[in-house]
Amino acid sequence: MNIDLQSLEARHPAALPGAPAALRALNLQLAAGEQVAIIGPSGAGKTTLLQVLACAQRPTQGTLQLSGVNPWAQSPGALRALRGQLFLAPQVPPLPPRQRVVTSVLAGRLPVMGLWASLRSLFYPTDIPAAYEALVHFDLADKLFERVDRLSGGERQRVGLARALLAPASLWLIDEPLSALDPMRARMAMTALVGLAAERQVTLVATLHQVDMALAHFPRIIGLRDGQLVFDLPSAQVSREHLAHLYDQHEHELRGEAPIGVDEPAPAATAPAVMHCR
Repeated sequence: MNIDLQSLEARHPAALPGAPAALRALNLQLAAGEQVAIIGPSGAGKTTLLQVLACAQRPTQGTLQLSGVNPWAQSPGALRALRGQLFLAPQVPPLPPRQRVVTSVLAGRLPVMGLWASLRSLFYPTDIPAAYEALVHFDLADKLFERVDRLSGGERQRVGLARALLAPASLWLIDEPLSALDPMRARMAMTALVGLAAERQVTLVATLHQVDMALAHFPRIIGLRDGQLVFDLPSAQVSREHLAHLYDQHEHELRGEAPIGVDEPAPAATAPAVMHCR
């Protein structure tokens, strides 16, 4: 799926009146099958951009086209069908606590399952081998029949990523997939996502705080700051000067210190988040 943004503006749904737009005058084109990392300091508009690309948030100005289609000019039925080609994974996947991992992973197929098949899959998973193979890529095969509420935060995050491998999507939108992962599993996750996206010719757009991971795994890097495009370059051309400018006064984020509690057991109750797995 290719992407074309022209003079796009979008506001955060919770923004106060008069607050600056989260995205401003953004022009961006991605070819089908590209793998792109979006970097920038907190508040740059990275998550808002993914929400717009996922057709979960309507732009306030400008245009968005996905493979030549303006989502917001479509009928409700056509918009639902288009959303079925998209997969948006939030930083904190909203996995039902009492659900088995196998069921959570197979939920990636819900966009192409009928109502009765969807209900049946809650009690009788229909393709256990496919879920197992998806989990292998994220070093979670041994958790296939584990309950979600017994997983660590990093394990839950990887289960959310494994869903993408079963989703009938041509665009993967992944928001901060490494925030709860240790360095070894972070590299494994990035290798799996980028490699499988390239193999399947799926367009991959991922936001990352870990600049070193973005440069090591993605061929194209987009720098956002204050809702505006700062640079759009092949990873080999991103210099220290580019990064210093992008993260000016946010150098601690550029250094990428490991977050506290990486891959530690998560609390039993996790705040709900939105995952588009249509």
